[in-house]
Amino acid sequence: MSFDKTMASAAEAVADIHHGASLAVGGFGLSGNPIQLIEALLEQGASDLSVVSNNCGVDGWGLGVLLAAERITKMTSSYVGENREFARQYLEGELELELVPQGTLAEKMHAGGAGIPGFYTRTGVGTQVADGGIPVRYDAAGNVVEESAPKEVRRFRTHEGEELEYVLEESIVTDYSLVHALRGDRHGNLVFNKSARQFSPAAAMSGRVCIAQVEELVEPGQIDPDQVHLPGVFVHRIVEVGSEIDKPIERRTVTTTESAEQA
Repeated sequence: MSFDKTMASAAEAVADIHHGASLAVGGFGLSGNPIQLIEALLEQGASDLSVVSNNCGVDGWGLGVLLAAERITKMTSSYVGENREFARQYLEGELELELVPQGTLAEKMHAGGAGIPGFYTRTGVGTQVADGGIPVRYDAAGNVVEESAPKEVRRFRTHEGEELEYVLEESIVTDYSLVHALRGDRHGNLVFNKSARQFSPAAAMSGRVCIAQVEELVEPGQIDPDQVHLPGVFVHRIVEVGSEIDKPIERRTVTTTESAEQA
């Protein structure tokens, strides 16, 4: 068995993703979006996709391109702003949405990759996250036709001796995962860049087949083992996309400094 997991192209890497597949997609906002894999999947044609990701990109970028092509039927996310088409499809009954608190979403994917079926957390206790009632699907007239169900809540004694309520969250395992990394080797060991580490390692772990695009592909041994953010055991395919790719951000904020004003 070869440990070389490299693929010739993004198109080859996503060729077997089937209609109705579930995907975990890395990135935080637009940071670390695996856009080359997403665009290859758009060209490939798979539809009826269930996607787990922190957000759904923006109009015309990231997962937003799959959404605009009506390839996604369900999103599991923690943030759904910055995308007008997302709001339209959700409110007009074309898209199912499962809202999950941000840290909980990351842990649900991490737990799935670690083989843990579920965990209890304080996050969401006393809200619709635990009690149910969050709109999951609307109809075309704007009426709620499906709501989130109540979740199991149990009391646990803390180390300080206080009894508190915790809600049970089930882990997430998907058919595939798509992630972007700064660097990777042919064995699949990955190094992520800054805020892309927020969701990408967890998303990668939760996919039964993990596909990674990297800006730089190196030989095994060139990455210091202490610098590896995700071991290659979780990665099944890797494709080099180069560093000259577009890396947009949602909003650019510029502050005028005193030296700039004097100039």
